[in-house]
Amino acid sequence: MKRHCLTLLLAAAAIAIGPPASARDKAAATADFSVGPQYDTTHVYVDAADFDRFIASFVATFGGTTSRQGVFQVTPTPSQTMSQLALTPAGTISVFGFKTPIPYPFGAERTGYLVTDLDAAVDAAVRNGATRLVEAFPDPIGRDAIVQWPGGVNMQLYWHTTKPSYAPLGTVPENRVYLTADAADVFIRHWLAFSHGRVLADDRAAPGDEVGQPGGTIRRVSISSGYGKMAVLVSNGQLPWPFGRDMTGYEVVDLSATLEKAKTAGAAVLAGPWTAGRRKAAMVQFPGGYIAEIHSESAE
Repeated sequence: MKRHCLTLLLAAAAIAIGPPASARDKAAATADFSVGPQYDTTHVYVDAADFDRFIASFVATFGGTTSRQGVFQVTPTPSQTMSQLALTPAGTISVFGFKTPIPYPFGAERTGYLVTDLDAAVDAAVRNGATRLVEAFPDPIGRDAIVQWPGGVNMQLYWHTTKPSYAPLGTVPENRVYLTADAADVFIRHWLAFSHGRVLADDRAAPGDEVGQPGGTIRRVSISSGYGKMAVLVSNGQLPWPFGRDMTGYEVVDLSATLEKAKTAGAAVLAGPWTAGRRKAAMVQFPGGYIAEIHSESAE
């Protein structure tokens, strides 16, 4: 009888306390913290003198609207930057034009991903192979952190005090990650676990045109998750400029028409157009130096 009573007491205590820490940690590690690809922004750093010209050129190319421009401190250490969003049907960008030196390691993060719970998301990223480069800190509208994934892929995770509301995208851009075979599988495994993503295609003999190696082949892994699309481009790393300098690929309906808009708006076509399978693409540099891949895809 005493043993039975002790068992009941221990069971009641476990219910009161909740699951052990390891169980809570596992639940946090496996949760999906994504919000939607319209809230995932490519981070674009340009000189303050080029800021307005770049914004105007980007919006003229892809359409859309902009947020109000302002000057803020967006880093945990003293700094001042011009900041503005460009919300286009092809993807959202966060533009920074620093008026002070840029504190380390800012400027190397590729994207900002909105999450439902910043601390839990960062913890989950670390459990899935990421490293904290900048621990969570407040910004004027929420909180941020920067993590690095295997292969040196830097990302910002962020959370807003006031929940934002952006219209769905017309086409979802892809985060273009360039890696060698040494890092690719490790990165892909950890990113899939964190993002709850799935591999849409893993082409180990994709045309090398996409990385400036016509006549050769690369491995191209296409991933989709709540954070949007990702293309992992696996090559020998011997890439001619400007390949590898692009962080985002923007999908458009008519590539030729979009390139004409870009040129009219002051951008330059650096490479292409080339065709790789169903995809026709080009590399474009906007005023201020931002390089992007732009592509269209034909129906099967």
